[in-house]
Amino acid sequence: MSGRLLVIGTGPGNPDQMTPQAQAAAAQATDFFGYGPYLDRIALSEGQTRHASDNREELARAKAALTMAAAGKTVAVVSGGDPGVFAMAAAVCEAIEAGPPEWRSVELDIVPGVTAMLAVAARAGAPLGHDFCAISLSDNLKPWDVIQRRLEAAASAGFVIALYNPISRARPWQLGKAFESLRAILPANTPVIFGRAASRPDEQIAFYALSDADPGNADMATCVIIGSPETRVIERDGRAPLVYSPRFVEVSR
Repeated sequence: MSGRLLVIGTGPGNPDQMTPQAQAAAAQATDFFGYGPYLDRIALSEGQTRHASDNREELARAKAALTMAAAGKTVAVVSGGDPGVFAMAAAVCEAIEAGPPEWRSVELDIVPGVTAMLAVAARAGAPLGHDFCAISLSDNLKPWDVIQRRLEAAASAGFVIALYNPISRARPWQLGKAFESLRAILPANTPVIFGRAASRPDEQIAFYALSDADPGNADMATCVIIGSPETRVIERDGRAPLVYSPRFVEVSR
């Protein structure tokens, strides 16, 4: 008898931002597969077992979870943020598509969560107030020239851009290259928000103009939001500025 696979998003890290739906789903599972730090966000009960793996083992993790679910267990695959945004939901679907027929019979529930760009945006004001997109700078699964074309197209079209996976020890140059490309398209004073560990105790939110944005201010725990030409900054005495993108776009005549 086929079992059930729950794909759960834990949110950006603050326990208050893990949804009640995700908490209820986690209570039903017997086994949890995920990257260790994400599994640490869930307090397991007696009889629940964790299966931690490295952050780059998404497809192997999905296959192991599906194998266990196909054998009749209720299994959870855990992601940070939202599992459908650069996370495990896509890996699970990829595994199902290429896997044995019995994996297609597994009951699959994908439980949404609060993704990093929403947590950062909420701390900054409303930078996602009009059209926006999310782009991962990781070239592990797609070539850099594809990433660069998408960045340039999004900036030229006036999208606010949220950058995931901006930099790592193995990929130290991509964010700088992205800024270089965007500076050729966007105004120098375009707001850039560096949101590290948004909503967590070690949160760091910093604001810069695009001309002054330094890739050294980011790491893998950072989501970078780059405004559009319409994005505005409201300075406030004694308080952090508010960055927002108006809901309207002025049409030049």
